[in-house]
Amino acid sequence: MRFVNTFEKGIRNIFPSTFTIAIFLTILTFILALLLTPNLSDSGGHFGQILGFWYKGLWDTSLLAFALQMMLILVLGYVLASTTVFRKLIEKVLVYCTSTSKAALLVTFITLVVSFFNWGLGLIFGAIFARKVGEYASKHHIPLNFPLIAAAGYSGLMVWHGGISGSAPLKVAEQGHFLSLVGKDIPAIDMGQTIFSPMNLSISIVLLVSLPIAMYVIGRINPGSVQSEILETDCEELNFKSGISGAEKIDYSEIAGIGLGVAFLTIAAYNAILAGNITVLDPNYLNFLLLGLSLVFCGNIARFLLRVKDAMGASAGILIQFPLYFGIMGIMKYSGLVGIFSGFLMNISNETTFPIFTFLSAGLVNIFVPSGGGQWVVQGPIIVEAAQNLGVPLSKSIMALAYGDEITNMIQPFWALPLLGITGLKAKDIIPYTLLLMLIGIVIFIIGLLIF
Repeated sequence: MRFVNTFEKGIRNIFPSTFTIAIFLTILTFILALLLTPNLSDSGGHFGQILGFWYKGLWDTSLLAFALQMMLILVLGYVLASTTVFRKLIEKVLVYCTSTSKAALLVTFITLVVSFFNWGLGLIFGAIFARKVGEYASKHHIPLNFPLIAAAGYSGLMVWHGGISGSAPLKVAEQGHFLSLVGKDIPAIDMGQTIFSPMNLSISIVLLVSLPIAMYVIGRINPGSVQSEILETDCEELNFKSGISGAEKIDYSEIAGIGLGVAFLTIAAYNAILAGNITVLDPNYLNFLLLGLSLVFCGNIARFLLRVKDAMGASAGILIQFPLYFGIMGIMKYSGLVGIFSGFLMNISNETTFPIFTFLSAGLVNIFVPSGGGQWVVQGPIIVEAAQNLGVPLSKSIMALAYGDEITNMIQPFWALPLLGITGLKAKDIIPYTLLLMLIGIVIFIIGLLIF
């Protein structure tokens, strides 16, 4: 136990705020690009060129739209989780969270399952679940290691890219996917060869079993103390009886609020049927579903807007930090730095070691390009070309990239911003535990890639 406490303290002492980490990564990426990439401009200096790449990525309109999507996922998910119906569902599980170890096991297991089906739902669900566990422990004076529970709520980011909403497997399953548009003669690769392959299903099951057990053991070693600072976040209730007149009554009407929500859900179902796909949720579709469900479960528009206002604070980190990572992505993409990172490992690979080096290189690139979709765009063509040259199955190479992308989420605080906002913790609080999850995951992924 003394070793565990020393390890936690040491990790927390070396990690600053997530914003400072983003600034540090920006400077590091800039220096690496300056040292390792050539000057591609005939009219300007190398420094100015890289600065231009950074600025181009910083205000990339498609990436800014993505940031807004993520903010809406967070805000609407928070609103939905604050409704009476959702709280009652969570409370049915909370009664079993009578200790840190039991809570860590349950939060990890359920978050992993939800995240396998959809990363956005898993991201918000894990954060809200962890918060509610903290509130429950505080209310009932149960000793709790809250940072451990928050880390458990973040564990779903270790399985998402191998799940049904994984960016790379979904993109290559499309006819005319982008690799075919950049000169690669690659037909669509169906999900039976990637997400639902024996290798991925086996690895996912092992993670689903081993990670909750690991968190349970850590919870037994370091159970924490009685929580007093985690207060319930119930929104204030509105007075619907007095002071309401004229058109304002529409805002407080149950018929209007629920009716609008049902209309949105009907449209969502109709579009899913037209698309022939009712299982895979992209960010836009997910937000539309969350909007409809939030209106239905809030009951009226006034209550919905009140809870949106309460949820906005949790999205502040996304608003201010996403552009910094977009700038990093701009440097990586336009300078060719991502090709240097992954290409080095590809050059020292053979048919057996290639999936391992792909996994490791993807993990490294994910530190600088934390968006799974963005990483696939910049690294995917390099991985596929090397796999074809070495005779390695493309499906296995794609999943190796997906595993590398998701494993270093445990030390890259980019996607932890929603969870940190909801739980009120700092990155240095959860990283001691997420780092342990990452080490366990590395062993599982490498063994899986070697066996299959």
